[in-house]
Amino acid sequence: MADKTIKSPLPGTFYRKPSPDAAPFASEGDTIKPGDTIGLVEIMKSFHEIQSEESGVLDRFLVETDDVVEAGDEVATLRD
Repeated sequence: MADKTIKSPLPGTFYRKPSPDAAPFASEGDTIKPGDTIGLVEIMKSFHEIQSEESGVLDRFLVETDDVVEAGDEVATLRD
């Protein structure tokens, strides 16, 4: 069961990849540690990394690429 969440630090558009042709930063089932980037938020043509503050296994993403997120929205869940 997922017991930790990764939240968006800013409002904007969520992306799982650094560019359209690149691999995702992280995928479900990956082991994540503090500081790992799992996605980006774009606001006014400026991109900001979403980083995990905790360790765990990436359980699932709660938002899709191109979804609009608000500051504090949960974007992914981690499990031990």
